Parts: sequence; C-alpha cells; structure tokens
Amino acid sequence: MSNEQRGQANSKNFKNIMKQDEIFKLAELFCGPGGLSLGAMTAVVSNPKGKIYKVKPVWANDIDEDTCKTYARNIHGGDLTNVACAPVETIDFKKVPAFDVLAFGFPCNDFSVVGKQKGFNGKYGPLYTYGVKAIDTHNPKWFIAENVSGLQSANNGSAFTKILDDLENAGQGYRLTAHLYKFEEYGVPQTRHRVVIIGIRKDLGLEFKVPAPTTAGNYISAKTAIENPPIPKNAPNHEITAQAKIVVERLKNIPPGENVWYEGIPDHLKLNVKGARMSQIYKRLHPDKPSYTITGSGGGGTHGYHWSENRALTNRERARIQTFPDDFIFEGSKESARKQIGMAVPPKAAKVIVEAVLKTFAGIPYDWIYPKLTNGNGNGNGQNCLFEF
Repeated sequence: MSNEQRGQANSKNFKNIMKQDEIFKLAELFCGPGGLSLGAMTAVVSNPKGKIYKVKPVWANDIDEDTCKTYARNIHGGDLTNVACAPVETIDFKKVPAFDVLAFGFPCNDFSVVGKQKGFNGKYGPLYTYGVKAIDTHNPKWFIAENVSGLQSANNGSAFTKILDDLENAGQGYRLTAHLYKFEEYGVPQTRHRVVIIGIRKDLGLEFKVPAPTTAGNYISAKTAIENPPIPKNAPNHEITAQAKIVVERLKNIPPGENVWYEGIPDHLKLNVKGARMSQIYKRLHPDKPSYTITGSGGGGTHGYHWSENRALTNRERARIQTFPDDFIFEGSKESARKQIGMAVPPKAAKVIVEAVLKTFAGIPYDWIYPKLTNGNGNGNGQNCLFEF
C-alpha cells in the first residue's frame, strides 16, 4: 500500500470514528419505576453529519421490590440482573458497571413543602450524598438530579446551597445548571414543579441551557390526557376503586376543580379537621386544566378524583397524567402501583430535558431560557432568585 493509499485509509477511518454514534451509558439511583429512564431512552438526536446521540440504561438501584420489578420489566425487558434492589447505603460503587451519565431523583420526603420539610435533619435528606459518591467513583460525563421545589427552602436554604456545592465539586468538577421546571409547560398534563440539576463535567467545555417551554399558555388538560385516546377497559393497572357511600355523596357535592373545603358541601359531609387544610383532599380534576400534582403517598381523600364520575382515578389514569404509555405495566398491588406512579418522573418531561443535553453534546442549537437557579460557572441571571419560589 502506498503512502497516499495509507493516508486515504487513515482519513476514512478517522471519519468513521467521528461518525460513530455516541451512546451514553446510564446508571440511576432511586430509580423508581423508570419514568426518567424511559424518557431518556426515547430522547435521540443526530447532528448534520448523521452521528446519533442517545442514552442506554445499564444499571439502576431502588429499595422497593415492586418498583425494581417494574423498572426491570419496562426498561430491561424483565431482566433484573442490573437492577440492584437494596438500600443505597449498601451499594459498592466500585462494582457498579461503568457509566457515562448518572441520574438520581433522591428521595424528596424531607424536602417536600407538603411534609414537615426536615431537610438534612430527616431520614432521607442526606441520601443525595450517595449520588456524590457515585460521581466521585465513576466521573460520568454528565448527571441529572431531580427533587421537589421545596428543596430550595429546606434548612432555611442551606441544604440547597450545600447540595449544589457538593455536586459542583464532585469527581473532576461539574458545571451546573439548576432550574425550577414547571412540567405543565413541557407537555405534561399536570402542574408538577421540580428542581432539576444538570451537571456536565468541566473538562468537556460544554454548558447546558434550559430548554424553552413548549406548551406554556397552551397546556394539555387532564381530560385530553385521559380520554384522547380512550383507555381500553382491559388496560393494565386500570382497576376502579369501590368508593364508600359517604365518599360518593361527598364527591357529588364537589364541582370540578374544587376540594372538600368547597363551601357548597352540606354540613354532614364536611370534614372536621383542625389546623392546616391540604388543598388536595377530595379535590376533583378540572377537565379543561392540567391535573394538580399526582402524589404517591397519603391516605383517604388524596388519591385524585375524576371531574364527572364520583370516584378516585384509576392507576392507569394517573399514569396517563404522568405521561406513561399504556403498555408500561406497574408491578405489585394497586396501592403499590399508585405509590410508584406518584413518585415517578414524568417520562415526557425527562425526554425534553435529556434531548437538550444530547443537543448540547452534539452541538445542535435549540430554543432556551435563562435558568431560575444557577451555581458555579452557570449564567448569573436569576442568581438572586435562588430561594424565592
């Protein structure tokens, strides 16, 4: 082979290498049923030269057995091999398969404004540190962390500051972009507000920008989500809960969009509750508006209620509002499935955010907005708004 031929061959090989798809191997802590992974898997972009950027889940961890089975069934075709169902405290991250991206929606119980907001003083608050340990061990190219909006105010704001500092300095160092996403502005038929932190390793020289809302002012309603297309009667996780007679009577007197504190409810159907009144108690969805936040915990009156039928939503209806496809099956009992659905990241929201990350790596421009929360080398706009939400 002549020098000219060798040069042509080397040039061809270089071009082939440059065109090879970039597949980010995803590991996930506190994975839940797989909403974030499902969204990430469906986010695929390609640059003008035809190089494809996508995500492939390779390992996940959760503590709940039903949740692990749900994740394995829907993300890994039923294979539990790479789903570690165990307390995160027991995970040896050196033995976790190599990964390029880490996702962790660390438990929000101690940061939620609905709960007591114990922050770092609670059982779940410090669990984010295991995400930091995973980053320290594997130095992924990027990570995505998700939590409730109450994260910003826990421990008088110090918890959020500490988390951002630890994540920025984890591993080889990360450039952070933190933002309070209103998921109803991104095609999710639900007013679900979450802080999402994207970290890209500093040595890569990339900056993530928050994708611009796609449905702001043109929200998808609860009715559209549930009825278009209609849910088949034999759909999985679609069992209707038999309501107590007094619950049916109470619901008959609550208009769409209102709750148990509606002034028109007869006295004998009112709840005798002292202290704070949660707005979601026996609250009916409004057919023309996004659903209120679907939750995974809470007793009677917190299950989400149909706008016209006098009953709680089925799990499949809740899953629709969370943007899970109808063939995504939740393992376990009806109550277990309800918990999994309520604690999940909506796949549609995850897809939008991950797509923006992939475009960042691919060098593909997209519409973006300034983050409401920034740290480190991120854009300074909105810095004064860190704890005002």
